[in-house]
Amino acid sequence: MMTITKYKNWRLETDEDQILWVYFDRANSSVNTMNREVMEEFAGIVESIMVDTVHKGVIIASGKEKGFIAGADIAEFNKFRDINDAVALLRRVQQIFDRLESLKIPVVAMIDGFCMGGGMELSLACHYRVAEDSSKTRLGLPEVRLGIHPGWGGSVRLPKLIGVLKAMPLILSGSTVTGKVAAKLGIVDAAVPKRHLVKAAKFYALKKYTPRKPSFLQSIIEFPVMRKVVAYFLRQQLRAKVNPLQYPAPFDVINNWERFGLDGVKPYEREAQTASKLFFSETSQNLVRVFFLQDQLKALGKESDFAPKHVHVIGAGTMGGDIAAWCAFQGYTVTLQDREPKFIAPAIKRAYAMCKEKLKETNLIQAVMDRLTPDVEGRGIEYADVIIEAVFENLAVKQAIFKDAETRAKPTAILATNTSSIPLDEINTAMKDPRRLVGIHFFNPVSKMLLVEIVKGDRTDTTVVNDATAFVRKLDRLPLPVKSSPGFLVNRILMPYLLEAVILMEEGIPASVIDKAMTQFGMPMGPVALADTVGIDICLSVAQNLAQFFPDVKIPQILQDMVAQGKLGRKTGSGFYEYKNGKLVKPAQTTSVIPLEEISNRLVLCLLNESFACLREGVVANSDLLDAGMIFATGFAPFRGGPIHYAKTQDIHELYEQFVRLQETKGTKVVVKDWEAIDI
Repeated sequence: MMTITKYKNWRLETDEDQILWVYFDRANSSVNTMNREVMEEFAGIVESIMVDTVHKGVIIASGKEKGFIAGADIAEFNKFRDINDAVALLRRVQQIFDRLESLKIPVVAMIDGFCMGGGMELSLACHYRVAEDSSKTRLGLPEVRLGIHPGWGGSVRLPKLIGVLKAMPLILSGSTVTGKVAAKLGIVDAAVPKRHLVKAAKFYALKKYTPRKPSFLQSIIEFPVMRKVVAYFLRQQLRAKVNPLQYPAPFDVINNWERFGLDGVKPYEREAQTASKLFFSETSQNLVRVFFLQDQLKALGKESDFAPKHVHVIGAGTMGGDIAAWCAFQGYTVTLQDREPKFIAPAIKRAYAMCKEKLKETNLIQAVMDRLTPDVEGRGIEYADVIIEAVFENLAVKQAIFKDAETRAKPTAILATNTSSIPLDEINTAMKDPRRLVGIHFFNPVSKMLLVEIVKGDRTDTTVVNDATAFVRKLDRLPLPVKSSPGFLVNRILMPYLLEAVILMEEGIPASVIDKAMTQFGMPMGPVALADTVGIDICLSVAQNLAQFFPDVKIPQILQDMVAQGKLGRKTGSGFYEYKNGKLVKPAQTTSVIPLEEISNRLVLCLLNESFACLREGVVANSDLLDAGMIFATGFAPFRGGPIHYAKTQDIHELYEQFVRLQETKGTKVVVKDWEAIDI
């Protein structure tokens, strides 16, 4: 290849077939994201191609080692002066993509790795798209997760390409698909192995472009009366999942399409207008905050060069087995230990089910399962780089496990406990070198919950903490550093919230009403459903552990009775709710004389009080980490920005006074300090 032009963020080369390769390689960045400067350079490139008589085709590719384009630079969101400024930028980019689409020679997007948001919108403006077919390649328009919707033409071009009925579910949910699925949907023209990607791109770059014609069904749906009918059903489905007052963006997408369809310039203008208004919404600003909180957690552990290969998990119960499965899924050699093979067998079965759901292909599933080995004798301890204990919450048992493991493990191996509430400095008293013990606390279900608490005891070595943090990042999880105090952060904050929900039930308020109050507040599930999902036995165990350290923790008798009766929640088919084949049996419709807002306020105040207590005690370093922990571990209403951020946007003094009045009505004396006195 011969280099023609080098821009700051782009590189142009011509190959022997007279194909122009346009490589995106954003300066001073490990990932390709798009800002004003990048797009103005690209505009110049497109203008030059419009008068180009030399090249037969164009291929747009990434100049980075990983990924195609991650999307727009999120930092740009905070630079808009006002809505008009945002509209002007969005329309400018739309016009650049219009010119790209109007080029007379074929333009191909060669997608290897992530292709998100603005990157996806650029690819949709190309004539053809080819993608690498492994699970590492993901395509999508995830803007709704930031409280906005596509603004560079994506909400128009994707439905035009594959039809409204296939496109809308992707846009409204912000979900992503693999290259193979994208090919089945018609988003990409071919999904091929990496070794064939260049060949496929060149094939389409030399192919005469014929604009696609909409299918008969697609044409029918575009009639105004049909748009009205389809839009109605789309809204109904969407309202079952999200509240339009909390997440307006996907509803705007439906409204725009219903009113203006997909033809002409008006749909693009409308898209730019509604997206620009959303930039300034409280929901978007809070979700952008959550995005950057996630980036903070992703940056942790980078100073460590720890490179483990073998993980040994002790305890094949629900947590231990699923931790082992996830480690194998992420490429590690894993040995799973328990007392007898019959205790390990269910974990292997669950691991297979998880792989089948996520991977689909037999060879990929088998590769994961080959890395997961039952190990009753615990021989893997001697070879492991990471040893994770995940047995039930019993101090003596955990102490015995680490006393033995310490003598057999490699001196460089991490010794980690998955305890959910027992302080590390109680467990490590049985060890010769307590500095080696660190907490790596996963949440259930392991394959879905992003957050993992990294627990540092008073004796834990800092290097061990850093290595454990790096290991969690290699598992594609978000590490949260917490101090080893009872319950750590998440369970400590959740427990008063869950116990208050039980008290409300004892006062006669139905479980379904309590849960409805909190889902209306913005939680992904209510506290009663959460308790059933976590397991009533786990909730009771954590509550009992916390009660040893916090006298104000009162354990409702109903929890003890349910555990004694074997009603442990979803996993046993019966808890506060009933379940059939793991699915909730919808309870009878009930109402409450108490307003839902009053119920949610009471629960949230308990959660806030414990959050401020954790800050005061230094369980986490700052309020941002606390907010991140509660969002990514419990789903605390993301559009509210986290518990502390939510309190700051309200009147903290008034919230505190409400909490005091609530406690007084219950006959409880408030001994905590004023929330306003805490440095947040």
